[in-house]
Amino acid sequence: MPATPPAPPAGVATPAGDANPATTALSVRPPRSEVVRRTTAREEAVNAKPLAGRILQVVLAVLFPLLLIIGAIRLVATPLFLWAEYHRPGFPADSFGFSNEDRMTYGSYAVDYLLNFAGPRYLGELAGPNGGNLFLDSEVSHMADVKGVFLATMIAGAAMLILAVACVVYLARRYHGGVRRGLFAGSAATLILILVLGILGALNWQQFFTDFHRIFFADGTWTFYVDDTLIRLFPAQFWMDSGIVIALLVLMVSSLVLALTWPTRGRRNRSAAAAEEQRRRHELLLAREKDQTT
Repeated sequence: MPATPPAPPAGVATPAGDANPATTALSVRPPRSEVVRRTTAREEAVNAKPLAGRILQVVLAVLFPLLLIIGAIRLVATPLFLWAEYHRPGFPADSFGFSNEDRMTYGSYAVDYLLNFAGPRYLGELAGPNGGNLFLDSEVSHMADVKGVFLATMIAGAAMLILAVACVVYLARRYHGGVRRGLFAGSAATLILILVLGILGALNWQQFFTDFHRIFFADGTWTFYVDDTLIRLFPAQFWMDSGIVIALLVLMVSSLVLALTWPTRGRRNRSAAAAEEQRRRHELLLAREKDQTT
């Protein structure tokens, strides 16, 4: 006959069907005070709006106008805009002999210089129609300054874009309605900003243009004679048109975003419903944890 297994020692209970009773000693329940503390902390987290969400919502609103303006500037700094300007009806001709083809060729070099990583020689060694240097040393120096400001702006714009995307991802996952509210506030601020700048430029364009250059460039480094190459390629009308196009692009995009994020009753209700659904899920988890502790 098979041997009968020995009986367990006195005082040790073996659960029915448990093949390894020794593991029951691993089931350690935390003190009730600790359970209550954790439950209370979770309930407060469910009921409170996260501080990080509110901060990132503001950050998104601040980044939005900056990104729009930088993006519009980048769209203007292209050969396509250059071609459209030189060929549009009413654009002033060069009184010193540059044809539209000459302007397009030499102007493209200037635009390409802003977008590449070449040094000042890229422009300094260009030959003009008469065989001499196309640009004066002072013009090349100013274009180098412009390039430094332009590249720094584009790099800053790329960094801000990454931060804005991170804000959107966090808000979409953790703060219902935060993306819409941030974009709505940002688009409203953009409209106000661009309208103020537009009014200032319309009232006195020359003063606006001068003040803008004084912010980024030293006095005496950005003024030239009317027969210098930079003025012949990019007369005052070119910069007025550039400002108008930038303002229109920013206005159109910000107006569209404002309309798409306007806090209508339906959008508010959807945000509230999503937040309530998240709250309900947390409450269910809390209820299960309470049941397990009783």
